[in-house]
Amino acid sequence: MGRQFAAGLLLLLGLPLTLQGALPLGEQGLYLHRADGTRLDIGRVHFESVGDDRRRFRVEIDHRHFRDHFLSMKEFKCVDGDAEILCHVAYPYPMPDEVSEDDLSWLEHALLFFYKKPDEFGARLRNGIYFQLEPAEGGLTGTPQAIDLDLISAPPEDTDAAPYSDEERVEIDPEERAFTGLSIEAVD
Repeated sequence: MGRQFAAGLLLLLGLPLTLQGALPLGEQGLYLHRADGTRLDIGRVHFESVGDDRRRFRVEIDHRHFRDHFLSMKEFKCVDGDAEILCHVAYPYPMPDEVSEDDLSWLEHALLFFYKKPDEFGARLRNGIYFQLEPAEGGLTGTPQAIDLDLISAPPEDTDAAPYSDEERVEIDPEERAFTGLSIEAVD
């Protein structure tokens, strides 16, 4: 009861909310972390409570830091890094817009990317990046994992199950990427 009272009070005051061990509520910043330690503000994630441990989310990518790249007959919004380009891939099928502390998969699927070298031609969908999210003090942190985005080139048979389960993801060394992580936290 005390936790719910505190959450309600902070929301009434219009303050962003993160309680230790809980998913965020309200507007949160969405940041990509570069290998040099800097971070890039790429948008906002809005969270709304739909139960004790569930949140409805809405991701808004801010394309000010992105450039248009026409790759493989399709336009992608991409962020330039020192040694590679990171391109956002919107999940192409309807998906649930709810998460819980135990299941952040649909939010992770809203934040799919692929990388390519600046001198490479075309989209490299086999070079997909999936940020595995985990609750952290003040928000969520995402660790990059390798995926093959060709998996979602056709609609999944079960649209209620997130297609990138643990079996479709491969651990990678974040330091090998130009963008080493992602975070969702209080807005600066």
